[in-house]
Amino acid sequence: MSNDFLGTLPLGHGNCDNGGTRLSKEEEPLAPAHQSGPARGAVRRREVGTASARSLLLTMLGEFALPQQEQVWTATVVEALALLGVEEKAARQALARTAAEGLLDSTRHGRRVLWSLTAQGSTLLQEGAARIYGFMRSRRAWDGRWLVLTVSIPESQRQLRHRLRTQLTWLGLGSPVSGLWVSPSAEHAPELHRVLRDLDLEHQSFAWVGPATGIGEEARLVEAAWDLDDVEERYLGFLADFEERRASTPAEAFVAQVEMVQAWRRFPFLDPDLPSELLDHDWPGPRAAAMFHDRRDRWHRQAQQEWARMEADAAARS
Repeated sequence: MSNDFLGTLPLGHGNCDNGGTRLSKEEEPLAPAHQSGPARGAVRRREVGTASARSLLLTMLGEFALPQQEQVWTATVVEALALLGVEEKAARQALARTAAEGLLDSTRHGRRVLWSLTAQGSTLLQEGAARIYGFMRSRRAWDGRWLVLTVSIPESQRQLRHRLRTQLTWLGLGSPVSGLWVSPSAEHAPELHRVLRDLDLEHQSFAWVGPATGIGEEARLVEAAWDLDDVEERYLGFLADFEERRASTPAEAFVAQVEMVQAWRRFPFLDPDLPSELLDHDWPGPRAAAMFHDRRDRWHRQAQQEWARMEADAAARS
């Protein structure tokens, strides 16, 4: 998974090195997704800034432009983001920022501009879509083996520590103590090797795979490595926001789908997708995943109609 894709996620990675993952205050949901009416719109108009607009832009492009490799008018992006509470200035800044990062190309047609995904942008969104839509689609049997990594990085190399923490967390590893990372997904070993190689950390790391010896409780290891209480609370909030949500018009379906995907894309980063053997109760992740795919299937046709309407209106303008 590329660093660029990780950078598109609306996530905060915290300042600690013990594996704890938190969303920053700015990255918390701006308002409950099921709240409607003027109050919710006012919250979004006041709080959605350039960074959040960029994140919503990438979600929209991944949902509606990427599958057909379509070009998109500026006016389409502005109108679509306006439905999501983003002001025009922030929408244009999001386009400019995303283009400056090499993810979009622009073509001028008189005073109007068409945007298209670059090869880098397409790859980025394809990788992201594979992870987002493949996450928790099926439960696997656990063979009892752990993937364990120990790596030493000087405190002075804070940026390198942050990059490593971000990528290891994306792979589902947790850190029970500083410098030690674990995962019950031994199949991630090749990806772990790639991360260490890309960050030039192979010579100061040791990694191995094997079962626990019976010294210490695996439940305590899980509790120390991941903040599952926080993840569970977020799943329950996600279910509360979208399980009963309805969309009766194409515009409502468009907003509902984008907001739901925007919320769901956090979970592959937050949830290590532990095997059931390591969970002590009915975990809400599978229920949330099933609801996510069901609602997207319900909303996508109308949402696509709304996107097509916005594109047609933009193309028709002189």
